[in-house]
Amino acid sequence: MTLLLTLIAAVVSTLIWYLSKRARALKIVTLLYLYWGASLMWLVDAVFEYIELRAAYFTPSMEDMINDSFLGLSVVVLGLIIWVIEILIKDPENVINRK
Repeated sequence: MTLLLTLIAAVVSTLIWYLSKRARALKIVTLLYLYWGASLMWLVDAVFEYIELRAAYFTPSMEDMINDSFLGLSVVVLGLIIWVIEILIKDPENVINRK
């Protein structure tokens, strides 16, 4: 679930970055790096876990799936928090400076 959630976040942020000039001005590329990096990390983790567990990898318990979902959501939210902090610091549209 962590891999799936971070991949969805990576694809959505990539589409937003690609389709919107304003998103590029708001440094959404930071989200791209964070989410694609997290996706790569979870992919490597999934490969090594599959090597270890083989067929049992495809039958996780409900508790494991819930834990992985919370971890994936935490990663997505943490990425958004880092992005918002970057926007507040860099202030690309001078909103804070004007106030």
